[in-house]
Amino acid sequence: MTADFPLLSALIAVPMLGALVALALPAKRDDLQRAAAMIFSMATLGLAGYLLVEFQTGTAAFQFVEHKTWIRDFGISYTLGVDGISLFMIVLTALLFPVVLLASANVRKNLKAYLFFMLMLEAGIIGVFMSLDLILFFVFWEITLVPMYFLIGGWGYDRRIYAAIKFFLYTMAGSALLLVGILSLAFLHDSATGTLTFNFVELANWDGLSGSTEKWLFLAFFAGFAVKVPLFPFHTWLPDAHTEAPTAGSVVLAGVLLKMGTYGFLRFSMTLFPEATRDLAPLLLVLATIGIIYGALMATVQPDIKRLIAYSSVAHLGFVVLGIFALTTQGLAGGVFTMIAHGLNTGVLFLLVGMIYERRHTRQIAELRGLWKVAPRLGGLFLVAAFASVGLPGLSGFVGEFLVLLGTFLTQRPYAIISASGVILAAVYLLWAYQRVFTGEPEGENAAMADLNGREMVTVLPLVLLSLVIGVYPKPILERIEPSLKTTIEHIEARTDYREPSAPVLITESDDEPGAPPVVHDEEVVP
Repeated sequence: MTADFPLLSALIAVPMLGALVALALPAKRDDLQRAAAMIFSMATLGLAGYLLVEFQTGTAAFQFVEHKTWIRDFGISYTLGVDGISLFMIVLTALLFPVVLLASANVRKNLKAYLFFMLMLEAGIIGVFMSLDLILFFVFWEITLVPMYFLIGGWGYDRRIYAAIKFFLYTMAGSALLLVGILSLAFLHDSATGTLTFNFVELANWDGLSGSTEKWLFLAFFAGFAVKVPLFPFHTWLPDAHTEAPTAGSVVLAGVLLKMGTYGFLRFSMTLFPEATRDLAPLLLVLATIGIIYGALMATVQPDIKRLIAYSSVAHLGFVVLGIFALTTQGLAGGVFTMIAHGLNTGVLFLLVGMIYERRHTRQIAELRGLWKVAPRLGGLFLVAAFASVGLPGLSGFVGEFLVLLGTFLTQRPYAIISASGVILAAVYLLWAYQRVFTGEPEGENAAMADLNGREMVTVLPLVLLSLVIGVYPKPILERIEPSLKTTIEHIEARTDYREPSAPVLITESDDEPGAPPVVHDEEVVP
Protein backbone atom coordinates (compact mmCIF):
# COMPACT_ATOMS: atom_id res chain seq x y z
CA MET A 1 0.00 0.00 0.00
CA THR A 2 1.19 3.51 -0.72
CA ALA A 3 1.94 6.00 2.02
CA ASP A 4 -1.09 8.10 1.11
CA PHE A 5 -3.52 5.15 1.09
CA PRO A 6 -6.45 5.98 3.44
CA LEU A 7 -6.07 2.85 5.54
CA LEU A 8 -8.35 3.93 8.38
CA SER A 9 -11.14 5.00 6.04
CA ALA A 10 -10.78 1.66 4.26
CA LEU A 11 -11.26 -0.17 7.56
CA ILE A 12 -14.63 1.54 7.90
CA ALA A 13 -15.63 1.47 4.23
CA VAL A 14 -14.92 -2.22 3.52
CA PRO A 15 -17.49 -3.68 5.96
CA MET A 16 -19.99 -0.99 4.97
CA LEU A 17 -19.53 -1.95 1.32
CA GLY A 18 -19.88 -5.60 2.29
CA ALA A 19 -23.18 -4.82 4.02
CA LEU A 20 -24.52 -3.17 0.87
CA VAL A 21 -23.33 -6.03 -1.34
CA ALA A 22 -25.00 -8.61 0.91
CA LEU A 23 -28.19 -6.56 0.76
CA ALA A 24 -28.07 -6.39 -3.04
CA LEU A 25 -27.60 -10.13 -3.64
CA PRO A 26 -30.59 -12.35 -4.55
CA ALA A 27 -32.70 -13.25 -1.52
CA LYS A 28 -32.64 -16.99 -2.25
CA ARG A 29 -28.86 -17.24 -2.64
CA ASP A 30 -27.83 -17.72 0.97
CA ASP A 31 -24.51 -19.15 -0.15
CA LEU A 32 -23.58 -15.99 -2.06
CA GLN A 33 -24.66 -13.77 0.81
CA ARG A 34 -22.56 -15.69 3.34
CA ALA A 35 -19.57 -15.79 1.01
CA ALA A 36 -19.73 -12.05 0.32
CA ALA A 37 -20.04 -11.18 4.00
CA MET A 38 -17.09 -13.41 4.88
CA ILE A 39 -14.93 -12.02 2.06
CA PHE A 40 -15.48 -8.42 3.13
CA SER A 41 -15.02 -9.26 6.79
CA MET A 42 -11.77 -11.12 6.05
CA ALA A 43 -10.62 -8.17 3.95
CA THR A 44 -11.22 -5.93 6.97
CA LEU A 45 -9.18 -8.33 9.10
CA GLY A 46 -6.39 -8.17 6.52
CA LEU A 47 -6.37 -4.36 6.67
CA ALA A 48 -6.30 -4.51 10.48
CA GLY A 49 -3.38 -6.92 10.31
CA TYR A 50 -1.52 -4.51 8.05
CA LEU A 51 -2.29 -1.70 10.50
CA LEU A 52 -0.82 -3.77 13.33
CA VAL A 53 2.33 -4.63 11.38
CA GLU A 54 2.95 -1.04 10.24
CA PHE A 55 2.19 0.54 13.61
CA GLN A 56 5.32 2.17 15.04
CA THR A 57 6.22 1.27 18.60
CA GLY A 58 7.77 3.64 21.13
CA THR A 59 5.60 6.64 20.29
CA ALA A 60 2.39 8.03 21.76
CA ALA A 61 1.56 10.08 18.65
CA PHE A 62 -1.51 9.32 16.57
CA GLN A 63 -0.59 7.40 13.44
CA PHE A 64 -2.21 6.97 9.99
CA VAL A 65 -4.02 10.28 10.62
CA GLU A 66 -6.64 11.37 8.09
CA HIS A 67 -8.11 14.85 8.32
CA LYS A 68 -10.73 16.47 6.11
CA THR A 69 -13.09 19.35 6.82
CA TRP A 70 -16.62 18.00 7.06
CA ILE A 71 -18.95 20.85 8.14
CA ARG A 72 -16.80 23.98 8.20
CA ASP A 73 -19.36 26.35 9.75
CA PHE A 74 -19.69 24.15 12.82
CA GLY A 75 -16.05 23.17 13.14
CA ILE A 76 -16.76 19.50 12.46
CA SER A 77 -14.10 17.47 10.71
CA TYR A 78 -13.57 13.96 9.46
CA THR A 79 -10.50 13.15 11.54
CA LEU A 80 -9.23 9.63 12.14
CA GLY A 81 -6.15 8.39 13.94
CA VAL A 82 -4.80 5.40 15.85
CA ASP A 83 -2.53 5.14 18.87
CA GLY A 84 -1.64 2.32 21.24
CA ILE A 85 -4.92 2.66 23.14
CA SER A 86 -7.14 2.14 20.10
CA LEU A 87 -4.91 -0.17 18.01
CA PHE A 88 -5.83 -3.47 19.61
CA MET A 89 -9.50 -2.60 19.93
CA ILE A 90 -9.60 -2.20 16.15
CA VAL A 91 -7.70 -5.45 15.59
CA LEU A 92 -9.92 -7.33 18.08
CA THR A 93 -13.05 -6.04 16.34
CA ALA A 94 -11.74 -7.10 12.93
CA LEU A 95 -10.85 -10.54 14.34
CA LEU A 96 -14.15 -11.29 16.05
CA PHE A 97 -16.46 -10.56 13.12
CA PRO A 98 -15.21 -13.30 10.75
CA VAL A 99 -15.42 -15.63 13.75
CA VAL A 100 -19.04 -14.77 14.52
CA LEU A 101 -20.01 -14.92 10.84
CA LEU A 102 -18.56 -18.44 10.72
CA ALA A 103 -20.45 -19.27 13.91
CA SER A 104 -23.71 -18.06 12.31
CA ALA A 105 -23.98 -21.00 9.91
CA ASN A 106 -27.32 -22.03 11.43
CA VAL A 107 -28.93 -18.61 10.96
CA ARG A 108 -31.61 -19.00 8.31
CA LYS A 109 -34.25 -16.35 9.02
CA ASN A 110 -33.82 -13.11 7.03
CA LEU A 111 -30.16 -13.91 6.41
CA LYS A 112 -29.64 -10.91 4.14
CA ALA A 113 -30.76 -8.46 6.84
CA TYR A 114 -28.74 -10.34 9.48
CA LEU A 115 -25.51 -10.02 7.50
CA PHE A 116 -26.25 -6.38 6.68
CA PHE A 117 -26.63 -5.48 10.35
CA MET A 118 -23.54 -7.47 11.36
CA LEU A 119 -21.29 -5.71 8.86
CA MET A 120 -22.72 -2.28 9.62
CA LEU A 121 -22.10 -2.96 13.29
CA GLU A 122 -18.48 -3.82 12.52
CA ALA A 123 -17.99 -0.57 10.61
CA GLY A 124 -19.55 1.47 13.40
CA ILE A 125 -17.43 -0.08 16.15
CA ILE A 126 -14.20 0.41 14.21
CA GLY A 127 -15.21 4.02 13.55
CA VAL A 128 -15.68 4.64 17.28
CA PHE A 129 -12.15 3.47 18.05
CA MET A 130 -10.44 5.73 15.51
CA SER A 131 -12.50 8.95 15.54
CA LEU A 132 -10.64 12.08 16.68
CA ASP A 133 -13.54 14.48 16.18
CA LEU A 134 -16.18 14.35 18.90
CA ILE A 135 -19.15 14.65 16.53
CA LEU A 136 -17.73 11.98 14.24
CA PHE A 137 -17.17 9.81 17.31
CA PHE A 138 -20.77 10.35 18.37
CA VAL A 139 -22.08 9.48 14.89
CA PHE A 140 -20.28 6.13 14.94
CA TRP A 141 -21.31 5.63 18.57
CA GLU A 142 -24.96 5.89 17.53
CA ILE A 143 -24.45 3.79 14.38
CA THR A 144 -23.58 0.83 16.60
CA LEU A 145 -26.84 1.16 18.53
CA VAL A 146 -29.21 0.45 15.64
CA PRO A 147 -27.72 -2.81 14.29
CA MET A 148 -27.38 -4.30 17.77
CA TYR A 149 -31.00 -3.41 18.56
CA PHE A 150 -32.21 -5.24 15.46
CA LEU A 151 -29.87 -8.20 15.98
CA ILE A 152 -31.22 -8.77 19.48
CA GLY A 153 -34.85 -8.08 18.54
CA GLY A 154 -34.81 -9.98 15.25
CA TRP A 155 -32.67 -13.05 15.93
CA GLY A 156 -32.67 -13.38 19.70
CA TYR A 157 -34.53 -15.79 21.98
CA ASP A 158 -37.89 -15.78 23.76
CA ARG A 159 -37.70 -12.38 25.50
CA ARG A 160 -35.74 -10.73 22.70
CA ILE A 161 -38.10 -7.77 22.18
CA TYR A 162 -37.99 -6.85 25.87
CA ALA A 163 -34.19 -7.14 25.93
CA ALA A 164 -33.77 -5.12 22.73
CA ILE A 165 -36.00 -2.28 23.93
CA LYS A 166 -34.27 -2.19 27.31
CA PHE A 167 -30.87 -2.07 25.62
CA PHE A 168 -32.04 0.73 23.32
CA LEU A 169 -33.60 2.86 26.06
CA TYR A 170 -30.64 2.61 28.42
CA THR A 171 -28.02 3.38 25.79
CA MET A 172 -30.07 6.15 24.20
CA ALA A 173 -30.48 7.87 27.57
CA GLY A 174 -26.74 7.73 28.14
CA SER A 175 -26.04 8.90 24.60
CA ALA A 176 -28.32 11.92 25.00
CA LEU A 177 -26.33 13.13 28.00
CA LEU A 178 -23.08 12.38 26.18
CA LEU A 179 -24.20 14.60 23.28
CA VAL A 180 -25.09 17.39 25.72
CA GLY A 181 -21.58 17.14 27.17
CA ILE A 182 -19.94 17.23 23.74
CA LEU A 183 -21.92 20.27 22.60
CA SER A 184 -21.38 22.10 25.89
CA LEU A 185 -17.62 21.56 25.72
CA ALA A 186 -17.42 22.86 22.14
CA PHE A 187 -19.57 25.91 22.86
CA LEU A 188 -17.56 26.79 25.97
CA HIS A 189 -14.40 26.56 23.88
CA ASP A 190 -15.97 28.81 21.25
CA SER A 191 -17.03 31.34 23.89
CA ALA A 192 -13.53 31.47 25.39
CA THR A 193 -11.40 31.34 22.23
CA GLY A 194 -13.69 32.39 19.39
CA THR A 195 -13.15 29.03 17.66
CA LEU A 196 -15.89 26.43 17.42
CA THR A 197 -14.29 23.02 17.10
CA PHE A 198 -14.97 19.41 17.97
CA ASN A 199 -11.40 18.30 17.28
CA PHE A 200 -10.27 16.08 20.14
CA VAL A 201 -6.62 17.17 20.09
CA GLU A 202 -7.48 20.88 20.15
CA LEU A 203 -9.97 20.44 22.97
CA ALA A 204 -7.54 18.29 24.95
CA ASN A 205 -4.90 21.03 24.76
CA TRP A 206 -7.33 23.70 25.94
CA ASP A 207 -7.06 24.54 29.62
CA GLY A 208 -9.95 26.95 30.02
CA LEU A 209 -12.50 25.08 32.12
CA SER A 210 -13.15 25.80 35.78
CA GLY A 211 -13.12 22.93 38.25
CA SER A 212 -16.89 22.81 38.73
CA THR A 213 -17.56 23.00 34.97
CA GLU A 214 -15.12 20.15 34.38
CA LYS A 215 -16.97 17.98 36.86
CA TRP A 216 -20.36 18.61 35.24
CA LEU A 217 -18.97 17.82 31.79
CA PHE A 218 -17.18 14.75 33.14
CA LEU A 219 -20.50 13.51 34.54
CA ALA A 220 -22.25 14.09 31.20
CA PHE A 221 -19.63 11.98 29.43
CA PHE A 222 -19.75 9.53 32.35
CA ALA A 223 -23.46 8.90 31.73
CA GLY A 224 -22.83 7.71 28.18
CA PHE A 225 -19.77 5.66 28.97
CA ALA A 226 -20.96 4.12 32.26
CA VAL A 227 -24.14 2.78 30.67
CA LYS A 228 -22.17 1.25 27.80
CA VAL A 229 -19.59 -0.48 30.05
CA PRO A 230 -21.97 -1.12 31.93
CA LEU A 231 -20.79 0.11 35.32
CA PHE A 232 -22.78 -0.67 38.46
CA PRO A 233 -25.59 0.39 38.96
CA PHE A 234 -26.21 1.06 35.25
CA HIS A 235 -25.72 -2.60 34.36
CA THR A 236 -29.24 -4.01 34.50
CA TRP A 237 -29.75 -4.02 30.72
CA LEU A 238 -26.71 -6.24 30.12
CA PRO A 239 -27.79 -9.65 31.50
CA ASP A 240 -31.06 -9.48 29.55
CA ALA A 241 -29.34 -8.36 26.35
CA HIS A 242 -26.68 -11.06 26.62
CA THR A 243 -29.15 -13.81 27.48
CA GLU A 244 -31.63 -13.01 24.71
CA ALA A 245 -29.15 -12.01 21.97
CA PRO A 246 -28.14 -14.55 19.32
CA THR A 247 -24.73 -16.13 19.90
CA ALA A 248 -22.97 -13.80 17.47
CA GLY A 249 -24.59 -10.78 19.12
CA SER A 250 -23.44 -11.89 22.57
CA VAL A 251 -19.86 -12.39 21.36
CA VAL A 252 -19.72 -8.94 19.75
CA LEU A 253 -21.47 -7.32 22.70
CA ALA A 254 -19.01 -8.76 25.23
CA GLY A 255 -15.99 -8.71 22.96
CA VAL A 256 -15.94 -5.11 21.75
CA LEU A 257 -19.22 -3.21 22.20
CA LEU A 258 -18.89 -2.95 25.99
CA LYS A 259 -15.28 -1.80 25.53
CA MET A 260 -16.55 1.35 23.83
CA GLY A 261 -17.45 2.61 27.31
CA THR A 262 -14.10 1.89 28.95
CA TYR A 263 -12.34 3.23 25.84
CA GLY A 264 -14.40 6.42 26.18
CA PHE A 265 -13.26 6.87 29.78
CA LEU A 266 -9.64 6.33 28.81
CA ARG A 267 -9.57 8.35 25.60
CA PHE A 268 -11.92 11.25 26.32
CA SER A 269 -12.84 11.61 30.00
CA MET A 270 -9.31 11.41 31.38
CA THR A 271 -7.78 13.66 28.71
CA LEU A 272 -10.48 16.30 28.34
CA PHE A 273 -11.23 16.58 32.06
CA PRO A 274 -8.03 15.78 34.00
CA GLU A 275 -8.95 17.72 37.15
CA ALA A 276 -12.39 16.12 37.35
CA THR A 277 -10.76 12.74 36.74
CA ARG A 278 -8.53 13.22 39.75
CA ASP A 279 -11.36 14.46 41.94
CA LEU A 280 -13.96 11.88 40.91
CA ALA A 281 -11.64 8.88 40.62
CA PRO A 282 -12.61 7.67 44.15
CA LEU A 283 -16.27 7.50 43.06
CA LEU A 284 -15.35 5.42 40.01
CA LEU A 285 -13.17 3.14 42.14
CA VAL A 286 -16.06 2.52 44.54
CA LEU A 287 -18.47 1.70 41.70
CA ALA A 288 -15.88 -0.53 40.01
CA THR A 289 -15.20 -2.45 43.21
CA ILE A 290 -18.91 -2.94 43.89
CA GLY A 291 -19.33 -4.12 40.30
CA ILE A 292 -16.55 -6.69 40.66
CA ILE A 293 -18.01 -8.24 43.81
CA TYR A 294 -21.66 -7.85 42.82
CA GLY A 295 -21.13 -9.30 39.34
CA ALA A 296 -19.30 -12.31 40.75
CA LEU A 297 -21.92 -13.00 43.42
CA MET A 298 -24.78 -12.69 40.93
CA ALA A 299 -22.98 -15.00 38.51
CA THR A 300 -22.63 -17.62 41.21
CA VAL A 301 -26.40 -18.03 41.70
CA GLN A 302 -27.49 -18.01 38.04
CA PRO A 303 -29.32 -21.15 36.83
CA ASP A 304 -28.74 -20.18 33.15
CA ILE A 305 -25.13 -20.63 32.07
CA LYS A 306 -25.34 -17.86 29.48
CA ARG A 307 -26.68 -15.45 32.08
CA LEU A 308 -23.85 -16.53 34.38
CA ILE A 309 -21.29 -15.49 31.77
CA ALA A 310 -23.20 -12.23 31.25
CA TYR A 311 -22.81 -11.32 34.93
CA SER A 312 -19.13 -12.27 34.75
CA SER A 313 -18.75 -9.45 32.21
CA VAL A 314 -19.99 -6.97 34.82
CA ALA A 315 -17.20 -8.18 37.11
CA HIS A 316 -14.48 -8.17 34.46
CA LEU A 317 -15.37 -4.72 33.18
CA GLY A 318 -15.26 -3.59 36.80
CA PHE A 319 -11.60 -4.62 36.80
CA VAL A 320 -11.03 -2.51 33.69
CA VAL A 321 -12.57 0.60 35.28
CA LEU A 322 -10.63 -0.08 38.49
CA GLY A 323 -7.35 -0.14 36.57
CA ILE A 324 -8.18 3.01 34.61
CA PHE A 325 -9.09 5.15 37.62
CA ALA A 326 -6.22 3.91 39.77
CA LEU A 327 -4.37 6.56 37.70
CA THR A 328 -1.16 4.56 37.34
CA THR A 329 0.59 3.34 34.21
CA GLN A 330 0.39 -0.25 35.49
CA GLY A 331 -3.33 0.08 36.18
CA LEU A 332 -4.04 1.59 32.77
CA ALA A 333 -1.99 -1.11 31.05
CA GLY A 334 -3.86 -3.77 32.99
CA GLY A 335 -7.19 -2.20 32.08
CA VAL A 336 -6.42 -2.15 28.35
CA PHE A 337 -4.98 -5.67 28.46
CA THR A 338 -8.07 -6.92 30.28
CA MET A 339 -10.23 -5.36 27.57
CA ILE A 340 -8.39 -7.47 25.01
CA ALA A 341 -8.30 -10.66 27.09
CA HIS A 342 -11.97 -10.42 28.06
CA GLY A 343 -12.92 -10.07 24.40
CA LEU A 344 -11.13 -13.32 23.57
CA ASN A 345 -12.05 -15.40 26.60
CA THR A 346 -15.67 -14.37 27.04
CA GLY A 347 -16.12 -14.59 23.28
CA VAL A 348 -15.07 -18.26 23.43
CA LEU A 349 -17.40 -18.95 26.36
CA PHE A 350 -20.40 -17.43 24.57
CA LEU A 351 -19.57 -19.32 21.38
CA LEU A 352 -19.41 -22.64 23.24
CA VAL A 353 -22.61 -21.96 25.17
CA GLY A 354 -24.30 -21.22 21.83
CA MET A 355 -23.06 -24.55 20.47
CA ILE A 356 -24.44 -26.35 23.53
CA TYR A 357 -27.80 -24.64 23.03
CA GLU A 358 -27.95 -25.64 19.36
CA ARG A 359 -27.61 -29.28 20.44
CA ARG A 360 -29.66 -29.40 23.65
CA HIS A 361 -32.02 -26.40 23.24
CA THR A 362 -31.49 -25.46 26.86
CA ARG A 363 -29.01 -23.39 28.83
CA GLN A 364 -30.23 -24.46 32.26
CA ILE A 365 -27.30 -25.77 34.27
CA ALA A 366 -29.53 -28.27 36.08
CA GLU A 367 -30.45 -29.93 32.77
CA LEU A 368 -26.87 -30.34 31.59
CA ARG A 369 -24.58 -33.01 33.01
CA GLY A 370 -21.63 -35.16 31.98
CA LEU A 371 -20.98 -33.35 28.70
CA TRP A 372 -17.21 -33.97 28.89
CA LYS A 373 -17.69 -37.69 28.24
CA VAL A 374 -19.75 -37.20 25.08
CA ALA A 375 -18.12 -33.98 23.85
CA PRO A 376 -14.48 -33.94 25.04
CA ARG A 377 -13.36 -31.27 22.56
CA LEU A 378 -16.11 -28.93 23.72
CA GLY A 379 -15.35 -29.69 27.36
CA GLY A 380 -11.62 -29.16 26.95
CA LEU A 381 -11.96 -25.81 25.18
CA PHE A 382 -14.56 -24.62 27.68
CA LEU A 383 -12.20 -25.48 30.55
CA VAL A 384 -9.30 -23.56 28.97
CA ALA A 385 -11.54 -20.53 28.38
CA ALA A 386 -12.82 -20.74 31.96
CA PHE A 387 -9.27 -20.88 33.32
CA ALA A 388 -8.33 -17.87 31.17
CA SER A 389 -11.36 -15.95 32.42
CA VAL A 390 -10.49 -16.83 36.02
CA GLY A 391 -6.97 -15.47 35.53
CA LEU A 392 -4.84 -18.61 35.58
CA PRO A 393 -1.15 -17.73 35.06
CA GLY A 394 -0.04 -18.44 31.51
CA LEU A 395 -3.35 -17.28 30.04
CA SER A 396 -4.37 -13.78 29.00
CA GLY A 397 -6.72 -13.08 31.90
CA PHE A 398 -3.90 -13.26 34.43
CA VAL A 399 -1.76 -10.53 32.87
CA GLY A 400 -4.50 -7.90 32.84
CA GLU A 401 -5.86 -8.59 36.31
CA PHE A 402 -2.38 -8.74 37.84
CA LEU A 403 -1.45 -5.35 36.38
CA VAL A 404 -4.78 -3.84 37.45
CA LEU A 405 -4.34 -5.00 41.05
CA LEU A 406 -0.69 -3.95 41.08
CA GLY A 407 -1.47 -0.49 39.73
CA THR A 408 -4.39 -0.04 42.12
CA PHE A 409 -2.32 -1.19 45.10
CA LEU A 410 0.14 1.65 44.49
CA THR A 411 -2.49 4.34 45.06
CA GLN A 412 -5.62 2.75 46.53
CA ARG A 413 -4.67 -0.32 48.54
CA PRO A 414 -8.08 -0.99 50.14
CA TYR A 415 -9.76 -1.20 46.72
CA ALA A 416 -7.05 -3.54 45.44
CA ILE A 417 -7.42 -5.86 48.43
CA ILE A 418 -11.21 -5.97 48.24
CA SER A 419 -11.22 -6.41 44.45
CA ALA A 420 -8.72 -9.28 44.67
CA SER A 421 -11.53 -11.35 46.19
CA GLY A 422 -13.26 -11.04 42.82
CA VAL A 423 -10.58 -13.31 41.36
CA ILE A 424 -11.43 -15.97 43.94
CA LEU A 425 -15.15 -15.59 43.33
CA ALA A 426 -14.58 -15.94 39.57
CA ALA A 427 -13.00 -19.33 40.21
CA VAL A 428 -16.00 -20.27 42.35
CA TYR A 429 -18.75 -19.46 39.85
CA LEU A 430 -17.00 -20.65 36.69
CA LEU A 431 -15.49 -23.88 38.02
CA TRP A 432 -18.64 -24.77 39.95
CA ALA A 433 -20.69 -24.25 36.79
CA TYR A 434 -18.16 -26.34 34.86
CA GLN A 435 -18.41 -29.14 37.39
CA ARG A 436 -22.20 -29.27 37.15
CA VAL A 437 -22.35 -29.09 33.34
CA PHE A 438 -19.41 -31.22 32.25
CA THR A 439 -18.66 -33.77 34.97
CA GLY A 440 -20.67 -36.79 36.12
CA GLU A 441 -22.55 -39.35 34.04
CA PRO A 442 -24.53 -38.02 31.06
CA GLU A 443 -28.19 -39.04 31.01
CA GLY A 444 -31.02 -38.78 28.50
CA GLU A 445 -30.40 -36.27 25.72
CA ASN A 446 -27.05 -35.33 27.24
CA ALA A 447 -25.73 -38.82 26.50
CA ALA A 448 -26.42 -38.41 22.78
CA MET A 449 -24.99 -34.89 22.37
CA ALA A 450 -22.51 -34.51 19.50
CA ASP A 451 -19.03 -33.07 19.94
CA LEU A 452 -17.71 -30.03 18.08
CA ASN A 453 -17.41 -30.43 14.32
CA GLY A 454 -14.64 -29.08 12.11
CA ARG A 455 -16.31 -25.72 11.44
CA GLU A 456 -16.90 -25.15 15.13
CA MET A 457 -13.31 -26.04 15.99
CA VAL A 458 -12.06 -23.55 13.40
CA THR A 459 -14.37 -20.94 14.94
CA VAL A 460 -13.19 -21.34 18.53
CA LEU A 461 -9.61 -22.65 18.43
CA PRO A 462 -7.90 -19.47 17.07
CA LEU A 463 -9.29 -17.38 19.94
CA VAL A 464 -8.16 -19.95 22.52
CA LEU A 465 -4.66 -20.14 21.04
CA LEU A 466 -4.38 -16.37 20.87
CA SER A 467 -5.37 -16.11 24.53
CA LEU A 468 -2.59 -18.55 25.37
CA VAL A 469 0.00 -16.72 23.24
CA ILE A 470 -0.59 -13.28 24.70
CA GLY A 471 -0.81 -14.77 28.19
CA VAL A 472 2.64 -16.29 27.85
CA TYR A 473 4.15 -13.41 25.88
CA PRO A 474 2.29 -10.10 26.48
CA LYS A 475 5.23 -7.88 25.52
CA PRO A 476 4.11 -7.06 21.93
CA ILE A 477 0.86 -5.64 23.29
CA LEU A 478 2.31 -3.86 26.31
CA GLU A 479 5.11 -2.14 24.38
CA ARG A 480 2.58 -0.68 21.94
CA ILE A 481 0.08 0.57 24.50
CA GLU A 482 2.42 1.91 27.21
CA PRO A 483 3.64 5.11 25.46
CA SER A 484 0.06 6.35 25.03
CA LEU A 485 -0.82 5.42 28.60
CA LYS A 486 2.21 7.23 30.00
CA THR A 487 1.28 10.30 27.98
CA THR A 488 -2.23 10.18 29.46
CA ILE A 489 -0.83 10.09 33.01
CA GLU A 490 1.62 12.91 32.18
CA HIS A 491 -1.27 14.99 30.83
CA ILE A 492 -3.13 14.61 34.15
CA GLU A 493 0.04 15.46 36.08
CA ALA A 494 0.59 18.60 33.98
CA ARG A 495 -2.96 19.87 34.62
CA THR A 496 -3.33 18.90 38.30
CA ASP A 497 -1.27 18.39 41.43
CA TYR A 498 -1.51 14.62 41.04
CA ARG A 499 1.78 12.69 40.81
CA GLU A 500 1.98 9.05 39.83
CA PRO A 501 3.69 6.97 42.52
CA SER A 502 6.73 4.85 41.72
CA ALA A 503 6.68 1.09 42.17
CA PRO A 504 8.98 -0.44 44.80
CA VAL A 505 12.56 -0.83 43.54
CA LEU A 506 14.65 -3.87 44.38
CA ILE A 507 18.34 -3.12 45.04
CA THR A 508 20.43 -6.27 44.67
CA GLU A 509 23.12 -5.22 47.12
CA SER A 510 23.21 -2.99 50.17
CA ASP A 511 24.33 0.54 49.38
CA ASP A 512 26.70 0.44 52.35
CA GLU A 513 28.25 -3.02 52.12
CA PRO A 514 28.86 -4.85 48.84
CA GLY A 515 27.69 -8.43 49.12
CA ALA A 516 25.18 -7.67 51.85
CA PRO A 517 21.61 -9.09 51.59
CA PRO A 518 19.24 -7.43 49.09
CA VAL A 519 17.38 -4.36 50.28
CA VAL A 520 13.90 -3.40 49.10
CA HIS A 521 13.26 0.34 49.00
CA ASP A 522 9.54 1.06 49.08
CA GLU A 523 9.37 4.54 47.57
CA GLU A 524 6.89 7.02 48.93
CA VAL A 525 3.39 6.60 47.53
CA VAL A 526 1.71 9.87 46.66
CA PRO A 527 -2.08 9.39 46.59
